[in-house]
Amino acid sequence: MAAVRTDDATLAGGAGSAPPARSRRSIGWGYLARRILLAIESFLVTLIIGFIVFSLVPSDPAQSLSRVQAVTPQQMADLRKELGLDDPIIVRFFTFLGHTFTGNFGYSWEYRQSVGSLIGSAIGPTLLLMGCATAISVLLGLWLGIRSGWRPGSKFDRFFTGTAVTLWSVPTFWLGMMLLVVFSVGVGPLPRLFPAGGMSDPTIDPHGFVHILDVAHHLVLPCVTLVAVTFAQNLMIMRSSLVDELGNAYLTTARAKGLRDADVRQRHAVPNAMLPAITVIFLQIGGLVGGAIVTETVFSWPGLGLLVYNGIKIPDLPLLEGTFVIFSGSVIVFNLLADLLYRVLDPRVKG
Repeated sequence: MAAVRTDDATLAGGAGSAPPARSRRSIGWGYLARRILLAIESFLVTLIIGFIVFSLVPSDPAQSLSRVQAVTPQQMADLRKELGLDDPIIVRFFTFLGHTFTGNFGYSWEYRQSVGSLIGSAIGPTLLLMGCATAISVLLGLWLGIRSGWRPGSKFDRFFTGTAVTLWSVPTFWLGMMLLVVFSVGVGPLPRLFPAGGMSDPTIDPHGFVHILDVAHHLVLPCVTLVAVTFAQNLMIMRSSLVDELGNAYLTTARAKGLRDADVRQRHAVPNAMLPAITVIFLQIGGLVGGAIVTETVFSWPGLGLLVYNGIKIPDLPLLEGTFVIFSGSVIVFNLLADLLYRVLDPRVKG
């Protein structure tokens, strides 16, 4: 009986759920802590690199700001002192860090207003444009990637893969300008169908349903431009992942159980093939806040991209530094979320 009791106690102790549960929780919290520390490290390194790049800009902001009128050397010296251009580089670096961690990016040299208010007014149009473009490109790319990857080598696969790679190779600014020429100017019998730029018609009352339709009308061409050059990435990654899954034994087992081909694809192959696409999708969402500088500039879309383009002309360093922090921070945050979601979806991922 003692032996039996010993065995029972051993079995009870071995089957206890508390130690394994604590182990799993510690591994999970440890993974989270490591990923957060890596994200902070990446952000700090990005800030340092960004500051170095801004410091190496060859243009003189003081000269650019005073280009509209003649100034004396004393006035130029006073302007440089006011802008902090003559401060030691270490002082400028810590000033940049202070602006970053307090969220107070100072005042724009070009617009003569706070950088925070400029970013606040421009982020809405950027989120609208990039949100619509990202949603469409993700849904379209994944759907086409699943169809192409499930039947590799088919006519459907060859046509859409070739089309996607071709559009992916086209420069964004060139495609945007071609769409402007064809659909905003008109070619031959084709009339002008869409506005040439901007976000809305200033003659239309900015309230009500008519204004919403007008914004949607202006949104079409820049959104199509972004979708055309970004959906291919989702398509190709989803297709490649699904092709890699086709030879696995679990799909053969699922078919042997009598499941339909569509069920095998949707219930078994696609969930496993989705894992690599998740990282790309989250990185695209992270870049959403940054916007598309080229697209917004071509279509005069009043978002962060156009704001950055205008700031580069001087260069407007407070504006560029503020938008740089927003851009890099959003990418790092969504990359962190992608790592955490990847861990949840695939238990094989180890920190």
